[in-house]
Amino acid sequence: MFSIKSPSDFDAKEMPTEPGVYLFKDQNDVILYCGKAKNLRNRVSNYFQDPHRLAIKTQQLVPKIRKIDYIVVCNEVEALLLENKLIKQHSPKYNISLKDAKTFAYIALTKDNFPRVLTTRKTGTKLESFGPYTDGTRRRELQKLIVGIFKIRTCRNLPSRECLNYHIGICTAPCIGKVTQEEYQKQVDGAKLFLKGKTENVTHLLTKQMQEASKMGRYEQALTLRNQLYSISLLSNKQIVDHERNYDQDVIAFKKLGERVMVVQMSIRHGVLLGKKDFEIDYQENFEREFLRAFYSTNILPREIIISEQCWQDEEERSALEEYFASTRGAPVSMTVPVKGEKKELLALANKNIEVNMDHDAALADLQEALNLPTLPLVIESFDISNLGNEHIVSGMVRFVNAKPDKSGYRKFKMKTVKRADDFASMREVVYRRYKRLLQEKAKMPDLILIDGGPEQLISATKSLKSLGLSIPAIGLAKKLEEIYLPGESIPRRFDNNSKMMLLIRGIRDATHDFSIAYNKKRRQMKMREEFNAVNGKPHLL
Repeated sequence: MFSIKSPSDFDAKEMPTEPGVYLFKDQNDVILYCGKAKNLRNRVSNYFQDPHRLAIKTQQLVPKIRKIDYIVVCNEVEALLLENKLIKQHSPKYNISLKDAKTFAYIALTKDNFPRVLTTRKTGTKLESFGPYTDGTRRRELQKLIVGIFKIRTCRNLPSRECLNYHIGICTAPCIGKVTQEEYQKQVDGAKLFLKGKTENVTHLLTKQMQEASKMGRYEQALTLRNQLYSISLLSNKQIVDHERNYDQDVIAFKKLGERVMVVQMSIRHGVLLGKKDFEIDYQENFEREFLRAFYSTNILPREIIISEQCWQDEEERSALEEYFASTRGAPVSMTVPVKGEKKELLALANKNIEVNMDHDAALADLQEALNLPTLPLVIESFDISNLGNEHIVSGMVRFVNAKPDKSGYRKFKMKTVKRADDFASMREVVYRRYKRLLQEKAKMPDLILIDGGPEQLISATKSLKSLGLSIPAIGLAKKLEEIYLPGESIPRRFDNNSKMMLLIRGIRDATHDFSIAYNKKRRQMKMREEFNAVNGKPHLL
C-alpha cells in the first residue's frame, strides 16, 4: 500500500503489472472502491490521467483517494473472485450495489415423505425450488393451481386430523393416511413437471378427467376441471414457451443515458419468460461487469446470459467473467451475443422495455425544461378537492415516483376547518396539513406539486407553502383547455396535448381526480349507512 496527498502525486511505477485487485481508500483507511484488473498498473493509471474523460461518479471518487492498496493474483478469474469477496465484505461506497433490489420469491417443495408446497425467498438443500418469479401475481396463480390440481399439502406440520383443504377437495390428506406415500409422490411429480413449464401432460390428463366426469354425469366436477384447464390456458398465454429448451437463461440489456444507465433483466426458466426487473445505476467505467457482479452475488446464475455486442466488446473480459461465473455456479455459464434468431428477439424485447422506461424519463426531462424546474421532477404530488354541496368535503392526494404511481404514498383528507363548499379554502387546508406533517417528520419534499384547477386553486396552494416557509415548485392544470398555470403568471401556458409531458401530467391529474371522487363516494355511503341504521334502531358501524 502507498499514500498520495492528491491525484497528481500518483506514480504509476509503484503499481505492479500483474493481474490483481486494487483498493482505493480515504484518509481514514475507509475503502471507497474495489476493482479488479488484468494489469494493475494500466488500470489504476487510467484514474489519474485526463479527469474529464472519466464518468462523473469516478470524478467524484478520485479526489478522495489518499491510499492505494493492491493484491496480486495469478489470473483474471482469481481477481474477479477476490474482488467479489472484498466488495461483499466492505460494501465500498463507489461500487455499484444492488442491495436495495427486491429479492424475488420461489415456489418450493419440501423434501419430506409427503412434501408440502410453499413460497420462499431463500433456497437450500432441504427444498426443491422453482423460479425465481419476478411477477408476484404469476407466482400466486401458479401456486394456487398446483394446490388445486395436484392436491399438494400446504400445512407446516402434518396435523393429527384432516383440515378444511381435504373437505373442499384440494388435499388428499396424507395426515390421516388417505393416500399412500407412492400415490402422493405421483402428485408431487406432476407438480414438478408443471413448474418446469411442461403443461402438456397436465392439460391432457385434466381434459381426459373432464370428459370422463361429464360422461358419468358428475357435472360439477367436470366444471371444476374445465375451469382449471382455462386457468392453465390463461397462464400459458402470458408466457413465452419453448418446450425443447431444458435450461435457464437471463437476458440483460443496457442503455446509457448521460450519467445514468438503464438496465432490464429478464428471467427465462426452461423456456418460460417469468418476468423482468428494471434497474437504474450510475454510469462508470466497466458498468456492465460491475452490474453483473452485483446482481449475481444475490441471484441464481443461469446457464446462459444473453447480452448485446455493443455493451460488451472486450472478448477477454467476457471470457474471464464466464469462467468466474462457472466457478461460482459449479457448472458452465455462457455469455451469448446473439446475431439472429430467437435469442436476438429476446434481446430486442429487453431493449423495448428499456425504451418504455425511457419514455417516462423523456416526459420528466421535457417537463423540467418546459417549466424551467430546478431539478428533474422525480417525485410529483397532486391534489384535488371533491365535494357534494356543503357535505362530504374531501381531498385526495396521489404521489408519482419516476413517472409511476406510488400508491403507498396516496393520502386522503377530510376537511377540518372548512365547513362549506369552498375549493380555495379546502386547497389551502390540505396543502398546509400535508407539508406541515412532512416538515415535522423531516421527510423529503416532492420535486413538483400539481394542483387540479386553475390560477385561484394554485394561489391557494402556494399561500400555504409560503406560510410554511417552503418553496416547492407548484403548477395548476385547468381541465377545460388543459392549460398549465404557473405562480405569478396570469396567462396560462399551452403545450401539445399529445406530447409525452402532457400525457404524463394529465394522467397524474386524472388519477388524482378519480382517487378523490372515490373517497367522496365512500364518505357518502358511510353517511347513508349511518342514517339507515339510526332509523332502524341499529348501532351504526363506520
